[in-house]
Amino acid sequence: MISISLCMIVKNEEDTIGRCLESVQNIVEEIIIVDTGSSDNTKEIALQYTSQIYGFEWIDDFAAARNYAFSCANKDYIFWLDADDELKDEDRKKLMDLKEMLDPSIDSVTMEYHLAFDEFGNVTSSVRRNRLVLRENKFQWIGAVHEYLEVWGNILNSDVAITHSSLHHDSDRNLNIYEKRLLRGEVFTPRDLYYFANELVDHKMYDRAICYYEQFLASEKGWIEDIISSCGKLADCYHELGNREKELESSLRSFRYSSPRPEFCCRIGYHFLSQDEIRTAIFWYKLATQYKLPGDNLGFFNHTCSSWLPHLQLCVCYDRIGEYRLAYNHNEIARSYRPTDPRVIQNKRYLETILGDSDSHE
Repeated sequence: MISISLCMIVKNEEDTIGRCLESVQNIVEEIIIVDTGSSDNTKEIALQYTSQIYGFEWIDDFAAARNYAFSCANKDYIFWLDADDELKDEDRKKLMDLKEMLDPSIDSVTMEYHLAFDEFGNVTSSVRRNRLVLRENKFQWIGAVHEYLEVWGNILNSDVAITHSSLHHDSDRNLNIYEKRLLRGEVFTPRDLYYFANELVDHKMYDRAICYYEQFLASEKGWIEDIISSCGKLADCYHELGNREKELESSLRSFRYSSPRPEFCCRIGYHFLSQDEIRTAIFWYKLATQYKLPGDNLGFFNHTCSSWLPHLQLCVCYDRIGEYRLAYNHNEIARSYRPTDPRVIQNKRYLETILGDSDSHE
């Protein structure tokens, strides 16, 4: 059985670090905490789980801090988490099982990262990341902000999921780091351009964000998932600016790089639904329901747009053209995901009235 070093970088995480460490303490052999300048009780809480707490002077460089944490590891594999991450019971068991059966020829293990949930507990946003890596390979983190772990070799895509449960974050920190780098005259990599544009969107600087997304796309050197995502982000910007045609154009632009993704299909479907072009909207919403996420996909994935949302919208569309049986069927699929959603319940009652109780009950 392999041994694992957990490596974390932290700062002022007293509200979440205990929960995080509690969820993994019986799975890993070593816990390494690198503190970048906490002024709260983070270190005191961490001391309840490990004595291996190191200081690291913050230099506006996440990769540097993570690489230092990795350099302190001593076990076979390195596992990394943020302080506001945790493993749920089911995933703790999966990780223990993985630990027992993992072939030591594996260089990296990817895990799902569940980022957001709806009110019914369904995952709405996720991404797959390299989480468990062979220490002897000395894999390095790259990028001062929105850093990534550069890996190669024999990679296993596992079914373990890490749950992100953030309570708060420094909303200006990353933007300020990018702005300082610009003032120093640094030339941004394509990845920097993309993530800087994302920060600008988060701060509602839409016109400026558009400029940097266009620079990123013009470089033709970005990761394919970032390229596709940037089309969606451009559509978001144009939506906020009230430019519906540019919003549609940005969604369609994504098809240059990949087959239609469900989030774009739903966006385009809504565009035509709002134009009362119902049959065209139906085409796009149906397409969204047919997408299957590849098991090795490392990009962000919007689960909402491939599960209940297109079916709820298809219910609306079919109702508009008098196809009430089809409307009912799609509402039932949406109900399987969101059984207590007031909209779904209302649709069910309304359509059962039209179809007649004996015809519509399961």
